[in-house]
Amino acid sequence: MSSLTLKFMNKEKLYWFLQLFGWGSFAFVLIFLASLDSGISAVQVWAFILLAVFNLIATHFLRYLVKTYNWFKLGIPRLLFQTLLAILAISFVNVIAQILINIAFGTLSPQEDFRVLVILANLFQAFLFYIMWFLLYFLFHFLDNYNTSLKYEAKINEIRLNHLKSQLNPHFIFNALNSVRALVDEDPVKAKSAITRISNMLRFSLMMDKKQTIEFAEELNTVIDYLELESIRFEERLKVVYQIEDEAYSYKIPPMMLQTIVENAIKHGISNLVKGGIIEIKCREGLNDDLYIQVKNSGRLESPPSLQSKGDEGNGLSNTVQRLKLIYGDLASFRIFNTAPHFVITEIKIPKQKAILELTKQ
Repeated sequence: MSSLTLKFMNKEKLYWFLQLFGWGSFAFVLIFLASLDSGISAVQVWAFILLAVFNLIATHFLRYLVKTYNWFKLGIPRLLFQTLLAILAISFVNVIAQILINIAFGTLSPQEDFRVLVILANLFQAFLFYIMWFLLYFLFHFLDNYNTSLKYEAKINEIRLNHLKSQLNPHFIFNALNSVRALVDEDPVKAKSAITRISNMLRFSLMMDKKQTIEFAEELNTVIDYLELESIRFEERLKVVYQIEDEAYSYKIPPMMLQTIVENAIKHGISNLVKGGIIEIKCREGLNDDLYIQVKNSGRLESPPSLQSKGDEGNGLSNTVQRLKLIYGDLASFRIFNTAPHFVITEIKIPKQKAILELTKQ
């Protein structure tokens, strides 16, 4: 299966394609081998097809157990024990299914099919087939998770570089230092506080590691530092309002995600308004253990931003959307829209850490 095919085929469709192709090939090989021996009747063909259908259902049930009870999160000894026990049970059912299929199609030979050695051979054969299937499924799961990790590492490295180049670019530092210089004589205490905030932001940027997520409080503190520095530059033109529910602090979010959204609101909203405006950050917990982060800013979204853009303007938001997809899959969402009378809202939904475990059930 090429990477181009995988791009247009989601995991569920790929799974069913491989299931149908694999067990269809299994039936074809059995029919082909039987025809080489002494010819094969239409009844035998349908018996082999029905056996392949049973195997498809049986392995799908095994997958259901693995996903529902999150077996891949278990320790190796327990995973091996539960897997072998389940496969052995399904193998017994397979032997019974073969007998029932032979009875249904009138191909049962009691003297031959009920011999202990024949039953054991069929049991061992079914056990081997299911073991091979599980190993392939486990390998696919492992490679898929590894591929996702590689994508995230590449994206986080790209974001780190973009952050150093744009989010904390020399232009921003120049403005911040100019603001601090103006405060040195006027308000030394406030100037000292501003220098501390710049230091905090630089440290956060340079020390950001490869963690997929960080504590919400860490990200919020960086955003507060950033907005305090911008408040020095915009003075009364910028008003900031925080509405943070206590439950928000129990969540983890991708590093610099909220920072990116707030900076986008300043750059494309507040800075374009002569009288300035308001930045409102609202964080609340939804009904399904999801964290809703809203950044509301004065301004108007003239046209929807290109979230696939690689240019300077679209880079921050496109990185945010891609990171959400890589980390949370379909459990997270992103949208940006106008709201009356003259405001823009950027909203992100993030699942709680326990919900992310569902992504491993693939």
